Amino acid sequence: MENRSTITWKDFEKVEMRVGTIVQAEVFAEARNPSYKITINFGEYGLRKTSAQVTKLYQPEDLIGKQVVAVVNFPPKQIATMLSECLLLGAMEGEEVTLLNTERPVKNGLRIG
Repeated sequence: MENRSTITWKDFEKVEMRVGTIVQAEVFAEARNPSYKITINFGEYGLRKTSAQVTKLYQPEDLIGKQVVAVVNFPPKQIATMLSECLLLGAMEGEEVTLLNTERPVKNGLRIG
């Protein structure tokens, strides 16, 4: 088990996690590790792009229409040839990442809290 430091409620409130729907996913050939380029619709918060190393459990066509959870208030980060605008969240077991999603469909852009 990893030893992590304790955060305050104020720290947690700074993390802006929102629900979005994947509208585009394709192989990210330029990435160092096997990844997909993914575009997510966050409703009134717009479309955001990210790179995700989720190739062990998902094919690009399986991701389209999937509702997911992502952190949307990190600064943009250059990953190979694209600018990542959010961080897709998932449960990690070794190299397998299972994406976090909602129990039932909800409005894109809703905040997780």
